[in-house]
Amino acid sequence: MAVKDQKEKKKRIGPVTFLRQVRAEGNKVTWTSRQETIQATIFVLIMSFLIAIFLFLTDTVITIFVNFVRGA
Repeated sequence: MAVKDQKEKKKRIGPVTFLRQVRAEGNKVTWTSRQETIQATIFVLIMSFLIAIFLFLTDTVITIFVNFVRGA
């Protein structure tokens, strides 16, 4: 019952008003600088590469071990 009352109390707004509110909220956001974005992107790429290498090596070692145990 309480959830239904909350839904009924919400006021609907038009798309133009919604877009104005979105733009106003977007202006309040503190965006990162171009340099910070580039640094974060490089960091993510390097970490992704390192994790890929780690997973490849782990998979290779486990495959070798399983083949050894199976006698293949």
